[in-house]
Parts: sequence; structure tokens; C-alpha cells
Amino acid sequence: MDDLTARLRPATAAEWPAFAKAMSAGFGKDASAAWLEAPPALAEMDRSLSLWDGDRVAATAGIYSRELTVPGAVVPCAGVTWVTVSPTHRRRGVLTAIMRRQLTELHEQEREPVAALWASEGSIYGRFGYAPAAVRGGLTGRTPELALRPDVDLGPGTVTPASPEDYRAAAVRVHEQVRRFVPGNLARPSAWWDRLMEDPPERRGGATARRYLLHTEPDGTVTGYASFRVTGAWDDDTGRPEGTVAVEEVRALGTPAYAALWRYLLSIDLVRTVRARTASVDDPIRYLVADPRALHVRPVDSLWVRLVDVGRALAARRYPTPINLVFEVRDPFCPWNDGRWALTAHPAGGFCAPTDSDPDLVLGIEELSAAYLGGVSLATLQAAGRVTEVSPGAVTLAATAFSWPVTAWCPDDF
Repeated sequence: MDDLTARLRPATAAEWPAFAKAMSAGFGKDASAAWLEAPPALAEMDRSLSLWDGDRVAATAGIYSRELTVPGAVVPCAGVTWVTVSPTHRRRGVLTAIMRRQLTELHEQEREPVAALWASEGSIYGRFGYAPAAVRGGLTGRTPELALRPDVDLGPGTVTPASPEDYRAAAVRVHEQVRRFVPGNLARPSAWWDRLMEDPPERRGGATARRYLLHTEPDGTVTGYASFRVTGAWDDDTGRPEGTVAVEEVRALGTPAYAALWRYLLSIDLVRTVRARTASVDDPIRYLVADPRALHVRPVDSLWVRLVDVGRALAARRYPTPINLVFEVRDPFCPWNDGRWALTAHPAGGFCAPTDSDPDLVLGIEELSAAYLGGVSLATLQAAGRVTEVSPGAVTLAATAFSWPVTAWCPDDF
């Protein structure tokens, strides 16, 4: 371990004010007094890293212990967060030391086989093996043009506004069911729901407080939920309303409930624009509206994934078609992954282990990580010159086996 890596250490709860102040500055924010008081409930200080220059914090990082849905399964995931380096310590290898320390400890301690993060800048994390593996849709549209198709089944249920308490109790149950089927979704223990439900006025950006909806079946069962905000506005020239509804989340156990929630959101008085920044790029609402051109998609990366241990990670997920191939993985940053891996898998499970056999495919850890959730095709990466096919047809076989029927999507940032 080099000197810089050895100097990194977890910050203590007593050191949180200095740590939090440095972290906030790194993200261009002023730390609030409440934020500086004590580590939040979600903080795992034993998984933090700090670099000190005297009594000043020069770099920060942390990990949240998360559970990530992958194709056909859920796996423990190291949610990398809080990563900052002071301008006074740039270009000294600090970020490299942080990334190496985190990944090495995950491997040596046999903790999470997968790490993930939300990248503040797209050019930073690829050199450490992270790759964008899920995309947000950034949906926008004009509500007068967004009528649902006339054949959409809205079911017998009803949509009603809900208090935060009633909403949370029902949404927890619905989310726990639906998140297990969508690669990129994360589990939400109670402390994460606490964070998600926070709604301080200073964060509303001129919009209303968060509003909540529940979809309830005739027997009283809640089968869907939605949260949103409204920003009022008027056209100065015409006097007509030009409000915007910002849809934060819509989840349901079936199509009728989902469609009914969206019909409500698209029918709010004085609103003319809808925005769903964190919706899936392949959100079903795109196929529920009568005019598909009326809802615009502006995709942007969301969750970046990094396979910490190739063998464990590939064996953890499921594959929709059988696969029996050897991957030569290039991973100089994590040498324990560098080499050839034999993957034998099918819809019920898989096995992956080191091998001396000749490779069928050659690719870097970035490419393998990008394809892991099924949202990025290995065939597309081959077309970009980032995957080499050794055995004819291997890319088609691998791309098919690594795909998944449900589009990878992560609505929860951290």
C-alpha cells in the first residue's frame, strides 16, 4: 500500500462537521447548520474515507450498503458516494487512491461483488472501471396533447390524494414488490424512505410541497402510488395558465393502476407541461398516450456500475438464454479480475470461474460493467470497437444472454 493510500482513513462521528463541510464545498454547496450537526442516519462512518492536511479535510468518500436489482436477482451493492478532492490536492493521485482503496477492501473482505455510483462528471470514473449501465428518460410533454389511448383499461380502482403518512405506508409495500423486477432499482430500508420523504421548502425551487396519490382497488388494496409537485405560471401575453407538474415517481402493480395515476397527473388544473425527470427511458406511459410524438425523451445516464469481483457478479445474475462462453477481461485497476473467465449460465442460474481456455470474447471491465444490468448491448459496444469477437457468433450469443426484458432503470440517486 503506497503512502497516499495508507493516509486515507475513515472519519469519525466527531469529525463529521469538518468532513461534511469539505464534502459540501466539493459539490459547490454551503453546508447547512443542520447538516453539520451530526452524521445523518444513513451515514456509515466506518465506510467513509478522508484525507487530512493538518486539521483540514482535503478529500472525502463514502459507501452506502445497498441492495441492487440485477437481471433475475438482487445483489449486495456498494453505493459509492461523497467523493470529493480539494483543488489544493488535485493531480496528486488522490482520487485514484480512494478508488483503489475502496475496491481493494471490497474484494479482500469479500463484501459486495458490485459497486455503483452516480457520476458528477462523465469523464471521471471510466478509468476506474465504472460505466453507465442505466438511463433516465427525462420525459417532457404538453398536457393538452397527452390524452391516453381510448383503449387503455383504467380498471375499477380510484385515485385519491393521500397524506404523507398514508402514502408512505402503502408505497413501501408496493415498491418492495415492483423493485425486484427492474434491474437498477435499489431497496429502500426505512432510513432511505426517511430521506426520500424529506421536503424542506428551500429545496422546492418555487414549486409546491410534494403531493401524494394512491390508487386503491374496490376491496381497499393499494396497488399504486405517485408523488409530484406543481409550479404555477401564467402567460403574460394571453393570461392563460402555464403551470408545470413535476412527476417524481409513479409505481403500480398493474397497468390499470398505472394508467389511472397518469391520467390524474395529466389532468391537473392550470397545468400545461409535464416533466418526469427520473422516469425510465422506456416508461410505459410512452405507449399509453394516443400521440407518441407528444411525449419527448431526453435520455441521460443515471447509475454507473463496476464489477468488483467478476466471477461472483456474473454468477449472481440470471440470463434469459443459455450461455457458455469464455471472456477475456482486461482490468488493470483490479488485477484479480484481469484474465479469462468461463461463464456457463441459463435462466435458472449460472457459474463463473477463472479458466485457461481460449477466449470467445475480449473486452474491458468497463464494457462488461456497462452490459451487466442488461441495458447496454455488447453488440453495440462491439460496433464501437470496444469488444473483440474471437469466436464467430460469440457477440450475438453474449448480447442475447446479457439482455433482459425489463429496461434497466434507477430512480434513486445517492
